[in-house]
Amino acid sequence: MEWLKTHQNDAILIAALMVLGGMLALFLWFTRQAGGYVSVRIDGEQVMTLPLGEDTQLALGPGDQTNTLVIENGTARVAEAGCPDQICVRQGVIQYEGESIVCLPHKLVVTVEGGRTNDVDATAK
Repeated sequence: MEWLKTHQNDAILIAALMVLGGMLALFLWFTRQAGGYVSVRIDGEQVMTLPLGEDTQLALGPGDQTNTLVIENGTARVAEAGCPDQICVRQGVIQYEGESIVCLPHKLVVTVEGGRTNDVDATAK
């Protein structure tokens, strides 16, 4: 109890930051948008874009540096990888705009892009 008296301002600041952080997390959670396609980059170069609406399975990369990308039910995931750590496989599915799967050993980046757009061109007064 003595600590609270001497550090009351610190406790208020911590509580305020926690409330603001929670509000920001809720805002981001409720405003996220489902993506329209995935962009596949290998070694910094975009090699293809694939729609999330079409189920696809393909191998990416040369030789033993392959990753199997699976798109199904509007989500994308790396199902298999030839790298030792398998972090890209454990990443799970991505479906919202801005989410990514990265395989550093193979220099592969899969990013969801092209979320819902506003169909309004202009507004009149």
